[in-house]
Amino acid sequence: MAKAQKLAGDRTVEIAAGDVGGQVLAAGLVDEVAMDVTPVVFGSGKRYFGSVAAQHLLEDPHVVIQGNRVLHLRYRVRR
Repeated sequence: MAKAQKLAGDRTVEIAAGDVGGQVLAAGLVDEVAMDVTPVVFGSGKRYFGSVAAQHLLEDPHVVIQGNRVLHLRYRVRR
């Protein structure tokens, strides 16, 4: 994460969900979570942020954009 922040300078660093995203969230380095929800079922589910042990609360979405068969959501991480 330090390397990504150094390379980004004053730009935004984006991290994908899954185990890496969960690790960065658990480390308290996530300011905002962006989700794009589509009506597709892939079979057995996986946790969005992998195996995060602790609870992390998100604020109500501050951006909600209804698209064509997609819903774009942006949540700030509660501190």
